[in-house]
Amino acid sequence: MKLKEDMNPLLLQVFRSVVWVCSFITFLPWYFLSGAGTNLDRARRVKARSVSGRPAGPYRATNQAGGIHQKLVWSLHLGVDTLDKVMVHGATRFPERDCLGTREVLNEEDELQPNGKVFKKVILGEYQWMSYEETYQAAVCFGSGLAALGQRPQCNIAIFCETRAEWMIAAQACFIYNFPLVTLYSTLGGAAIAHGLNETEITHIITSKDLLHSRLKVDCISPVRALLTERYPSWSPLPSDIAVIMYTSGSTGIPKGVMISHSNIIAGITGMAERIPDLDETDTYIGYLPLAHVLELSAEMVCISHGCRIGYSSPQTLADQSTKIKKGSKGDTSVLKPTLMAAVPEIMDRIYKNVMTKVEEMSSVQRTLFVLAYNYKMEQMTKGYRTPLCDSLVFRKVRSLLGGHMRVLLSGGAPLSAATQRFMNICLCCPVGQGYGLTETCGAGTISEMWDYSTGRVGAPLVCSEITLKDWEEGGYYSTDKPNPRGEIVIGGPNVTMGYYKNEVKNREDFFVDSNGQRWFCTGDIGELHPDGCLKIIDRKKDLVKLQAGEYVSLGKVEAMLKNCPFVDNICAYANSDQSYVIGFVVPNQKQLTVLAEQRGLRGSWEEICNNTDMERDVLRIITEAALSAKLERFEIPKKIRLSAEPWTPETGLVTDAFKLKRKELKSHYQDDIERMYGGK
Repeated sequence: MKLKEDMNPLLLQVFRSVVWVCSFITFLPWYFLSGAGTNLDRARRVKARSVSGRPAGPYRATNQAGGIHQKLVWSLHLGVDTLDKVMVHGATRFPERDCLGTREVLNEEDELQPNGKVFKKVILGEYQWMSYEETYQAAVCFGSGLAALGQRPQCNIAIFCETRAEWMIAAQACFIYNFPLVTLYSTLGGAAIAHGLNETEITHIITSKDLLHSRLKVDCISPVRALLTERYPSWSPLPSDIAVIMYTSGSTGIPKGVMISHSNIIAGITGMAERIPDLDETDTYIGYLPLAHVLELSAEMVCISHGCRIGYSSPQTLADQSTKIKKGSKGDTSVLKPTLMAAVPEIMDRIYKNVMTKVEEMSSVQRTLFVLAYNYKMEQMTKGYRTPLCDSLVFRKVRSLLGGHMRVLLSGGAPLSAATQRFMNICLCCPVGQGYGLTETCGAGTISEMWDYSTGRVGAPLVCSEITLKDWEEGGYYSTDKPNPRGEIVIGGPNVTMGYYKNEVKNREDFFVDSNGQRWFCTGDIGELHPDGCLKIIDRKKDLVKLQAGEYVSLGKVEAMLKNCPFVDNICAYANSDQSYVIGFVVPNQKQLTVLAEQRGLRGSWEEICNNTDMERDVLRIITEAALSAKLERFEIPKKIRLSAEPWTPETGLVTDAFKLKRKELKSHYQDDIERMYGGK
């Protein structure tokens, strides 16, 4: 649905006038105190400059007065230079403050679906909280128990567990006792799990009962001997000691273990915290992304460093409409009412599409009111104003999807589409801090400032890092390009990690140390730096394919453009260098495709609809129209597609836990379709 182009100008003017009069009468004092001018100045100011004066950089963040930071920042609190001290800092300052919260499971039921499948539904109670002091003491005791079981300082220990309070307690125990923590995604395949465990030579695994039997395939374990009653002394780590060996879920090949020191993470969370305005102990964060992912671990450590509450959730229980929540029961956001949340674009895209589908189903009057309010608020935001009347009357119900109190959303893991970002800003009434970082940089690189409502950009470098652009001749990207410098993004700073575990070849390829002793990481992503110092991700070296006729196609760019199509829930573009066109694998939106099938008089199961060649042809036509509207070149538009009845989830092994496409696995999965679409079979 187009929210701007199709709007009647007269209706918009009438709506604007009515809202202005109401706002003048009801919210006049607020407008004088809103600081709209200050917000505009903040949004428009230069946020980073080249230290060298050269277009290639390095670029560093500026302070509020416009000066370049002379030194990269690496510590949040004086003397807090290791992760165990972050927990001690929180327990000392906020001993009675709620720290980690978990909802009580009141009941579980099996619910039969119309298609014959059985879904497990839960009824959950209130959050039960551990204070900062209780959390710290639990971590000390757990660490002492691990020592009693033979775990020794600077010897690796693995955690293989879902995101939950026990994960964080176990991690804090390892930080306190200087046990390097090996993190593995709970959705990794068996070969990847075995690789990580064998490579790091661990002797102990921290896991849950469910994963012990379902993923580690252990049917019988010997009884654990009673822990010694004496408490083992902790072994404080040094800032340079390894805190975490984090195995990436890996979009290609075998996962790599990234060695992250205590000082690396401290620097990363210092940079992240600086971009979250007014962060303090009154904030509540909802944790549901995999803690084995650097985005979630860093976000939760930011919260602990500021005394925030962390309430745990899961993608299946997040909202009232989530898959495991029994109808009529409340999801986690409704109960917790969080103010902070980290999210990957895949989840925000789902929220956006679901709400827009409901808008399409509204009466013409309701839909017109919604679109008027949407466009009015978009216009006001560009002027630096907020719209309390629209927020209260029109967007309150949408905002309640995430509890109604959300004030900052952090987005990472993949690019966020402009349409979804605008939707989150407008309908959820909170800014989206879109960030860019990698496991190799502790998730830190850039984050957009909260009052910057521009789209398609990931903000300026954080105060802990700096960025240079390296020419990539093959792709045609140079720092001397006009109007803006372009090139491979290279990140430097104290947040750049120690390298890959037992992989010197990749370390030499991807990391280097400059003459000043600073570490740098070559990301493989292509960026463009705007005049205000903000970065835009425009390509990826691995995603660039040269077609038979010599044209270069950025698969990631094609996917990002086409994911905005209402018929597309997910898409993977594919091309061979010995072929002249692009093909695509599409997970279609079930509601949209079902309606289209009914209009065509097609009956059958969901699998039969997706496998129907007429449906493929119709969806390809719709996608082509969307591609042309997005101004893709003809050679970039897929000429053939395959509809997938099965959604791509981390459990299927076709996407990572951050929902990035695993191109190698997708290629293998659809190999027969690739041969058919390219071979004409």
